Amino acid sequence: MLKENPLQVFSGRANPALSEAICGYLQIEMGHLRLGSFSDGEIFCQIQDNVRGSDVFIVQPTGQPANESLMELLIMLDAFRRASPARVCVVMPYMGYARQDRKDAPRVPITAKLVANLITSAGAGRVLTIDLHAAQIQGFFDIPVDHLYAAPILIEAIRRKNLDRLVLVSPDAGGVERARAFAKRLESDLAIMDKRRPEANKAEIMNVIGDVEGRDCVIIDDIIDTAGTLVGSAKALTERGARSVYAAGVHPVLSGPAVDRINSSTIEKVLVTDTLCLDEEAAKSPKIEQLSLAVLLGEAIRRIHEGASVSSLFV
Repeated sequence: MLKENPLQVFSGRANPALSEAICGYLQIEMGHLRLGSFSDGEIFCQIQDNVRGSDVFIVQPTGQPANESLMELLIMLDAFRRASPARVCVVMPYMGYARQDRKDAPRVPITAKLVANLITSAGAGRVLTIDLHAAQIQGFFDIPVDHLYAAPILIEAIRRKNLDRLVLVSPDAGGVERARAFAKRLESDLAIMDKRRPEANKAEIMNVIGDVEGRDCVIIDDIIDTAGTLVGSAKALTERGARSVYAAGVHPVLSGPAVDRINSSTIEKVLVTDTLCLDEEAAKSPKIEQLSLAVLLGEAIRRIHEGASVSSLFV
């Protein structure tokens, strides 16, 4: 029954290049959507294609500007919900506000749950996302969530670097599971940075746990925001005798001084994906290499649309 519903993919303004690449993989034309802003900043949306009875996928990461991207997604969802599609699936490669996923201090919000509620209430019937900041955020949604990982793409890119005596490095204790999974697939050793975070967007590297002397190190992280942790980790690894330092991150938020920090650091290359669109400065950086997830997301969309299994992509 579901296969008879037409597949239509639409894009918000957060990452149109990724949306185009996904449509290229699926060999379909991207849906036509009119998006704009009124003079006071309010967002306007009008669907310009007939979507009645269609299987609609909206591609919109909620990265910076986070508030505008999120609000645009909610407005698009409301427009589609009122246009009578068979189903609306949100393809959200990067979920903003996911870092506040628990009460770790008195009187703070759990914004990941708030955003999940907003997306569900606005009309989403399913969510497709990449590398949530914490896997348990899937449970914050009351609708199905397909949680994919960028690891295969990043691992293949690391292999192509032909690094010798490789060590995968977790930038903190919370990322050990991720780094260990990379290390297992690459058959390499593991090191851990002992990090303290006195306040948001500030980190202090206290120690390096593991042997990195004379080794090629790759720091593995999910989000690269201000790059303070990344650059601090690279400096600590270099001071402890690492032969070279690379980095791999899924979501290139790259806010504030991030690009300048990376360019002036000891890092050879930072591998990132296109869950977020790079600004002009980041795109021109000789140290930042962006990898496409269009095939992964496109294949997931195809399988969801056809009612086929997506489980083989969860690796």
